[in-house]
This record gives sequence, structure tokens and C-alpha cells, in this order.
Amino acid sequence: MKALALFSGGLDSILAVKLIQSQDIEVIGICFESPFFSSQKAKESAQYIGLPLRIIDITERLLKIVLSPRHGHGKGLNPCIDCHALMYKVAGETMKEEGAALIISGEVLGQRPMSQNLQSLQIISRDSGFEDIILRPLTAKRLPETLPERAGWVNRERLLGLSGRSRRPQMDLAKILGIERYPSPAGGCLLTEVVFSRRLRDLISTSQPFSKRDLGLLRWGRHFRLSDKVKTVVGRNQRENEKISSLIRKGDIVLIVESFPGPTVLTIGDPSPEELKIVAAMTASYSDAPINQPVTVRMRRDSTYHTLPARREEKSNFHRFMI
Repeated sequence: MKALALFSGGLDSILAVKLIQSQDIEVIGICFESPFFSSQKAKESAQYIGLPLRIIDITERLLKIVLSPRHGHGKGLNPCIDCHALMYKVAGETMKEEGAALIISGEVLGQRPMSQNLQSLQIISRDSGFEDIILRPLTAKRLPETLPERAGWVNRERLLGLSGRSRRPQMDLAKILGIERYPSPAGGCLLTEVVFSRRLRDLISTSQPFSKRDLGLLRWGRHFRLSDKVKTVVGRNQRENEKISSLIRKGDIVLIVESFPGPTVLTIGDPSPEELKIVAAMTASYSDAPINQPVTVRMRRDSTYHTLPARREEKSNFHRFMI
């Protein structure tokens, strides 16, 4: 018998794996990644507990859900119910390939108000198309029996009935099982963040085709919208400058200030001469040049270079463009 575990790498998913393994069932982890969340935590935890892990990029399918979720968004653009249903659906589609008979996860009834109340858990299971083979070991005794329990593949009495937001029962169980390393609980999904969601809404609203690169760029720097077709991203520190530089594509405009430390500034689109003056001033204003100091801004587009004169201004002059 083999199970696929939706594996985030958090303590709950680790414990769910351990509970099922204790019933002599082989477990394979499956983790999902996109520009909105990473698989890094899952990779580290899977290595720690010796769990085989399969990673699947669901960006294309998830983006369609983000744009129009059947069950709505949370506080940001997070379509938690639809997203979790998609994860179960993809896991179900992978079962035959992996030779698995059931799907498990570390979800706990009542732990998250939107996606882990009883109604939401039932909707997620139903919408996935694999309702009767989904098992949630940490909270199973508070949920209706599913096929793995009815058929005797797992012993329901050896599963748990946890509920609520307290982490104490899980931490106590981790001590019993000798699990000493696990990440602290944190959201991890950028779609729950207000600023990121605002940037994503802006990207969607321009009606311009956008790529996975454009989604990845939303994580870094300050974002400014000059027009429907022109956006500028200004790095806030050296790390962000490096990240922005790694995401430059053909046709992008890159600006830096000569002679003073400052940001890497990436402009996407075809700015007018007036918009280029604004971007040059923005580049100077977020640099370390003295206020009102004339500076030279070096601009590159592919293999073409130009210089633009600019002065450092008050940053508040650009707040009207900020996303």
C-alpha cells in the first residue's frame, strides 16, 4: 500500500506522514511550487525525515484560478479553497503513475478559518474529484470516514482528532516521535500579502500579456506604474538589485546612477521621452546622491547605451506612480 502526501514541509505535514508510515504504508511526498510559493521548506523537511519528494509546478493552472476562483479570494488574491482543491486534483492525477491508493495531508479542522473549517474541507475534497480517498490523519476522527478507513487500509483508531489553532498537541507529538527540526508556522503564500496582491491586480488589469518572469518580478523592489504599458521596478538594496538584474529580458530598459551607489532600475515597455525623464529622476532620487545634485544616469536597452541627466528629488514626488 502506498500513499501520496501533500507535503508543505511544516510540522503538520511531517506528522501526517509519520502517522501513516506507522501503519506500514509507504508514503511519497508531493509538493507544489509557483511564483506565489516555494518548495524549499518541503525539500528541507523531506530530506530531514527521509521522505521521497516529487515537486510539480502548477503555475499555469493556478493562475487561471487566481483570476477567477469559484469560491472567492481571501484577504488578498489568495483563492485558498480552489487552490487546495487543485493540489488534491493534481495529486490524484499523479496517483496511478506513483502506484498510490490514497492521498493524505496535514490539514487540521479549524486551524485556518477560511480553508480548514468543516464546510471548506468538504468542498475541497469534493471539487478535487478524489473525495473518498483523501485522508487527513491529524483530524480524521472529527471527519466522516473515507474509503481508506472503511476498507481497513488504515486503522481509524490510530489516527487523531485534533482541531483548532493550538499547536501544542502537534509539538508534544513531535517530541514523542523524536522530531526535533521543523519550521515555525508561517503563511508562505505571497497571494495572502496585501502589497503583492495589489501588484498582481495591477499586472492583470493592464490587459497586457504577462509571463512567469513578470510574476516573479512582483516579489522584488518598489513598483511604479507610469502608464498602462510602462512599469518601473526600483531595487531597495543590493540583494534586490541582484534579483532584478537576474530577471532582465530582451527589450527591457535598465538604469543606474553613475558615481553614486543606488538602485538597479528596470523599466518594462516603451516609455515616452517624458516618461524616461521621470524614470531617470526616480533612479537618481533613490540613490545616495545629495538632494538636488546633478547626476548622470546610464541607461541600457539590450546592447544600446545612453546617458540621461537627472537630479535627486524628494521621493514623495513619485508616490503618485507607486503601485
